[in-house]
Parts: sequence; C-alpha cells; structure tokens
Amino acid sequence: MNERQEKILSAVIEEYTQTAIPVGSQILVGKYKFAVSPATIRNDMMTLEDEGYLYQPHISAGRIPTDKGYRYFVEEVMKEKELSKDEQQKMQREFLKLKAQNSRLTRTTAKLLSHVSGNFAISGNNDEFSDFGMRELMEAPEFQEMDEMCRLVEVLDYIDEKFEQLTRDMKEGETKIFIGKENPIVGTDNCSMIVSPYRLSSGEKGILALIGPKRMAYAKNKSMIEYVKKLLGASMVIIVMINII
Repeated sequence: MNERQEKILSAVIEEYTQTAIPVGSQILVGKYKFAVSPATIRNDMMTLEDEGYLYQPHISAGRIPTDKGYRYFVEEVMKEKELSKDEQQKMQREFLKLKAQNSRLTRTTAKLLSHVSGNFAISGNNDEFSDFGMRELMEAPEFQEMDEMCRLVEVLDYIDEKFEQLTRDMKEGETKIFIGKENPIVGTDNCSMIVSPYRLSSGEKGILALIGPKRMAYAKNKSMIEYVKKLLGASMVIIVMINII
C-alpha cells in the first residue's frame, strides 16, 4: 500500500466511523482535500478493494472498510491517543459520581465506559460481573435489522458465561483489539471488541471490555479503557482522600 492509498483508507475509516454511510471519491476529494482528481481516488479505491481493504456494498455505492482494512489501520496507521485534561477530569467526576450511587465497582466502571464511549461495556473481577449499554449498541445503524439485533442480544445475554474466553492467555497490562471474525465469542462477527485486564490498588485483578460496531473509534476507546484502568488502580486512594476532606 503506498502512502496515498494509506491516507485514503484512513479517510474512509474516519468518514465511515462518523456517518455509517459508504464513502465515495467525491467526499474524499472535497472534505479531505486530496490534491488529485476524483478519478485517481477512484482508481486507488478500486485497488484497495481488489486487495481486500475496502468493500463496495452496492454497485452505485461508495466503499466501506473490511476487517482487513480495519486491522491494517489499527496495526499500521492508528496513533496512540491520550485523553485531554478536560476529558480526564470529566471521567474522574463521572467515576466518583457513579461510585457514590453504586456499591459495586464493576457496575460503576461498566456504566462509565458505556457513557463515555457509546458502546456496550463489560467489567468483571473474581465472581462479580457487570455490563451496561445494550440500548446504545442497539441504536447503531448496523444492528437495525431485526434478525441481526435478536442474534446479537442473545449472544450478549450470555456474555458472562463466555467471559473467560476473553481473558484466556492475556497478560496483565495488555490491551487487545478484536475485529469482526477475530472475536473469540461466536456471534459477534459484526462487532469489534477492545479487552484489557486491570488491577485494583488492593491487588485484585479484573478485566474491562468494550463491544461496538466495527466502525468504532478505536484509538479513543482504547485510551478510555486505559484511563479507567488508572482510575481503578488509584480509586481507593481517591475515595479515601475525598472522605477525609
């Protein structure tokens, strides 16, 4: 893949993430300021399609990324994203607010991750398991067809029984991104999943996961999980300090 094709793939992913509408060459030229003709962009998009990075759902439609396209983006193009100070402070406030409302830490973290990401979130440690965000997931355009919705709901209803599959062979501190058919849980082929273990300040181990459409904001979602892990590692200290004050 040459540099321009890489930029085209990135632009298609960015646009499709925002709109859920197949992306055409005119959009790329007009919005993303490629200094070449629409015909050149179309040729590059055809090449990317031939090589399996893009897919054209209908003859007259633009292109959407394939699993291979997303994987290339995540591995080769995506940069690590650090949350801004404002985003961090907002998540801290939301964490403490939810913690005051819920006695279960897993429930707090699942709700927090779902709220900030707009995806389905999972949090678990020992025998405690919580998930949140089914409504947000079902509102995504990808899951509007009844058959697809029912199939995904059924899978996620039993996610706790399959949770061990997410944690198997994962190292502490590692964050994994599963895309489409890579997912270890059968029935989530139309989703992507970000999974990461964490450790509380008490030493107790747990795991966080986000499940959403394949067009999810990978870099931002990964950074949110990493920041929640930091909050969990320091959560007892934060809460004690607040109580003292």
